[in-house]
Amino acid sequence: MILCAKLAVLRYFEEHDVLSFQRRLGLSKLAAQGLLVTALMGAAYNAYAIDFKSVGSAPAILYDAPSDKGRKTFVAPRGMPVEVVLSYGDWTKVRDAGGDLSWVESKLLTPKRTVVITAANSKVHAAADETSPLVFTADRGVVLELSEPIASGWLKVHHHDGVAGFVKATEAWGD
Repeated sequence: MILCAKLAVLRYFEEHDVLSFQRRLGLSKLAAQGLLVTALMGAAYNAYAIDFKSVGSAPAILYDAPSDKGRKTFVAPRGMPVEVVLSYGDWTKVRDAGGDLSWVESKLLTPKRTVVITAANSKVHAAADETSPLVFTADRGVVLELSEPIASGWLKVHHHDGVAGFVKATEAWGD
């Protein structure tokens, strides 16, 4: 990827008036190229930022292709978190907690953030601290709503019954 970015930078410099750019910034040609590569790499990093959504209020059928004529692979329960990999028209390619890739109709996803517990008997504490009182335990596969993003390795979550607390980020997927 770095080589491709560098080649793009070199082509850009060949096609545009690089000397005025370099002079205005007081940079050597190599420094100007390095600056542009750094900017391109930053843009590429942001383009690949992870985006999570969850299945909406009704279960969603997941397919092996972006079409309802594709093979049905799974019925995702409401609230299940998914990682958005790609959007294509009315369809979204998603990755689930198991790493499987599928397609789902985009309208069936919601930006509401949830996580799924990946550890057996995960402990949900009253505060983001191992020594804080235990509020409840959640079994593997339980879906919890994400109240606050990750902070110091803990996620603030709440169960649909209304109970809230903090779970270790390493014991949940979807953050």
